[in-house]
Amino acid sequence: MKNIIKTALCAALLIGTSSCSDFLQEPVLGQENLDTYFQNEEESLKQLSGAYQGIFWDDWWQIAAPNVGFEMSTDDLWMGNTTQSQSDWIRMAHYDNPAQDGPISNYWQYRYKAILRCNIVINKVADAPISNESLKKRIIAEAKFLRAFNYFELVKNFGGVPLVLEMKLPSEVIGIQRASIAETYAQIEKDLKEAIADLPKKSEYASTDLGRATKGAAQSYLGKAYLYQEKYAEAKAVLEEVINSGEYDLLPEFGQVWTIAQNNGKESVFEVQFSNVTNYNLGGRLPVFTGSRDDSGWSWGLPTSDLENAFKNAGDTERLKWTIVKHGDDVPGETAPEGKNYVITPDKHKSARINRKFYIPRAERSVPYDANFNNLNHRLLRYADVLLMYAEASNALGDDAAARIALNKVRTRAKLGEVTASGTALRDAIRTERRLELALEFNRLYDIRRWTESNGKKMIANLFGANGSFVRYNLSAAADEYEKTNQKENSNKGINFREDRDLLFPIPHSEVQLSNGSIVQNPNF
Repeated sequence: MKNIIKTALCAALLIGTSSCSDFLQEPVLGQENLDTYFQNEEESLKQLSGAYQGIFWDDWWQIAAPNVGFEMSTDDLWMGNTTQSQSDWIRMAHYDNPAQDGPISNYWQYRYKAILRCNIVINKVADAPISNESLKKRIIAEAKFLRAFNYFELVKNFGGVPLVLEMKLPSEVIGIQRASIAETYAQIEKDLKEAIADLPKKSEYASTDLGRATKGAAQSYLGKAYLYQEKYAEAKAVLEEVINSGEYDLLPEFGQVWTIAQNNGKESVFEVQFSNVTNYNLGGRLPVFTGSRDDSGWSWGLPTSDLENAFKNAGDTERLKWTIVKHGDDVPGETAPEGKNYVITPDKHKSARINRKFYIPRAERSVPYDANFNNLNHRLLRYADVLLMYAEASNALGDDAAARIALNKVRTRAKLGEVTASGTALRDAIRTERRLELALEFNRLYDIRRWTESNGKKMIANLFGANGSFVRYNLSAAADEYEKTNQKENSNKGINFREDRDLLFPIPHSEVQLSNGSIVQNPNF
């Protein structure tokens, strides 16, 4: 994967970060252009590296920060920062009609820029004079995987979106309309199935290529796409292939999962590759973005006491300590003196808690720390998620024995007892396990949006709104003292939630305007 990181900047120079229209209208600089560039393996791999860079891009604000912002819309995170302007996040996190907010617009724009890079690879490498046919197929398969990944991220957040599968001139996309949710998922499934056919297994890559898309990653995302559509039989079958492949396993200790030492470890199915080489801007900023303001952090996206209570109610002390650090705690895994009685000043931080998963111990931090040089890879999908998705699909199909085996493997690592329940009780246990195991890893919003509860409502509708359980808790006498005291972020978060509006985010207002209305806004925004 070092090759991907080293060539990402070169690829960015070939296909810059300007808008699609800017890129297509600018004159060719120098001698290279899209018609002459793809002449060998090296050039094709460089452009593919640019497509990988599109997963998170090269700074915190394009994709990484909006991902945290989306999770602020759940019961797991507050906005958190109570010393700076909250204008970028308040309407999204508190369900107050965020159609014009910058983070949503950035996210949409940069997902489509990433898709453009994938389309260039898919279209141009097919005709490139590469003699190694196996490598050519693999490059195209990696790009199809990445295109599917980007469309999956879009459909989860916005519903059906415009499907652009080729390099289009601005004049060629005038009047483009949104595909349906079903059509968008159909394209995701098609790309992933075609990728699976030509991608190597993780074990078949050289060490320098670790982090590239693999057959197992494509299968796992296909299983996730099936699960989100309630195609349980299809999800179970493909996830079972991943489990039976022997390519992945859980790490022995939960505290190892989010460590630099376990970048691309055996639990990793797919993760963002970061570098601490300061000559390039290819490191991560999420540890800073979510960290304590008393420790060079920005304190956006802070864990709620509601999430902490969920761990405590489950007797889950092991994962709690590696997920949430509270003001005055000792930071687990931190050997520096500053990790003792850790400071998260309550007046500056809504909950006086931070996300331990993104925390980097001081001895492992890059210098400067508040920069894009930190090399804690971001885990996008790991084997524990595969096991829990398999458990969920199995339970939905009535195969509770298979569901319990997968579920209990995750619980054993967390030092918890086995679940023996069946039916709805087992379903609820799996849902709880997903919240605790995958907390703060950008899964919670999509789970609570898709899960239907016994009263026929989506879980998110039971959590938010004037009568939502999360809102009631935070406005009650039992609310956490830190959260109750600090009202610089109002504890009524979620009271404005509308069931007929907020199961998706709005299409960015600017995109609707630029399309002259051909891109139709989501209902009630």
